[in-house]
Amino acid sequence: MASPFLSRLPLPNPTSTTISFSSSISPSLPFRPSAFPARNRRRRILTVQSKIREIFMPALSSTMTEGKIVSWIKSEGDNLKKGESVVVVESDKADMDVETFYNGILAAIVVPEGESAPVGAAIGILAENEEELDEAKARAASISTTSSSSSSSSSSPAAVTPTPPPAISTPAPAIAQPPPAPAAAPSGPKKIVATPFAKKLAKQHKVDINSVVGTGPFGRITATDVESAAGIAPSKKSAGSAVAAAEPVAAPPKAAASSALPPPLPGSTVVPFTTMQSAVSKNMLESLSVPTFRVGYPVSTDALDALYEKVKPKGVTMTALLAKAAAMALVQHPVVNATCKDGKSFTYNSNINIAVAVAINGGLITPVLQDADKLDLYLLSQKWKELVEKARGKQLQPHEYNSGTFTLSNLGMFGVDRFDAILPPGQGAIMAVGASKPTVVADADGFFSVKSKMLVNVTADHRIIYGADLAAFLKTFAKIVENPESLTL
Repeated sequence: MASPFLSRLPLPNPTSTTISFSSSISPSLPFRPSAFPARNRRRRILTVQSKIREIFMPALSSTMTEGKIVSWIKSEGDNLKKGESVVVVESDKADMDVETFYNGILAAIVVPEGESAPVGAAIGILAENEEELDEAKARAASISTTSSSSSSSSSSPAAVTPTPPPAISTPAPAIAQPPPAPAAAPSGPKKIVATPFAKKLAKQHKVDINSVVGTGPFGRITATDVESAAGIAPSKKSAGSAVAAAEPVAAPPKAAASSALPPPLPGSTVVPFTTMQSAVSKNMLESLSVPTFRVGYPVSTDALDALYEKVKPKGVTMTALLAKAAAMALVQHPVVNATCKDGKSFTYNSNINIAVAVAINGGLITPVLQDADKLDLYLLSQKWKELVEKARGKQLQPHEYNSGTFTLSNLGMFGVDRFDAILPPGQGAIMAVGASKPTVVADADGFFSVKSKMLVNVTADHRIIYGADLAAFLKTFAKIVENPESLTL
């Protein structure tokens, strides 16, 4: 006897069944109810994978919003293997190779060399085999068409925005029709507001000031209103005041004209910011929102110079010596190594990571000596040389330039005796080191001597670091530099 449950199930027609994805199930087999139909169906769906994939613009740092294509390592039609470098992308701090996560063929390049794309946008199309190339190229064409149309639509409002002249011309009828303003007021008793000079004229010409309609601000009665009510010609003084009152209406065009940037000088060249310069500009503007103060301190460097001459043949640099001294001082003054990011709390950093400013072609970058207090002087110098080499080759990884907790900027090698540094966002302090120069010094007994001294200026976030904190830190730093034997331990 047939089951009543099976009799209600519609049996599939073997001649009309169509499966949209390739499957191992044959439509000619008879229908057999399975004990676990949902689980088998789910397994078959998961085996279907897309054969065309997009290569996206990656986020190479926490501050990166868009990237620039430096060069394509592979060309259209090249076979790619998983983990192979495909394109070189310029982030806000470095140039990095972007790898592919799949095997396939580079079907199309959406963003050519020299152009930029936002993070997450498709920059290339990857096909699994040659049969998918035509479909992949069609998808690339649709992506490029969509991006170009969106850019044109975003630029079209900019062309429409310069139409404020009608808005400027609209206030003119309001000036030519002063009576409507006081027209709404005459409903019941009201307080008469008049200038002292208007009251004096009304008394002289025997004009009832209560019957005068004021044309001044908020219905104020002016001298011109009284003279008009008395039927006499307005005086030059009152006419001048009327002109002065009308001038603010014409002020907006002057303000708009002053806000417009002046045209470049003849023969000058306008150069757009690079990605790195844009990042530096953004960080500097962000630094303006932080309340900072500066403290300077003179440090004797005779002992440090003598130590440097001993360790220099072993590859130790002056930058490594200063970074090590700053790290050892920060251990004793952790508040100078703290950071404040939200303006409501601050964080004591468990690591002392010394970022050192390095000038490179077209910008500035701060490679980070991580855990500088825990590394010995020679290992720290070796690490620093590696970072500088990678920085000048624009090959730094994000954690190698954005993890600093304290920054050191040294211009002493250029002969600069003193300067102030701008506090980087997300840090508590930055130290500016000048050149060491011979200085005449008098001791307590009144005897004069010549000693080498350098001026150190520290810029700090006053929300978390106070003057006493910074003075104590600089005093400790000076003791370490003036007695540098501990730097080699």
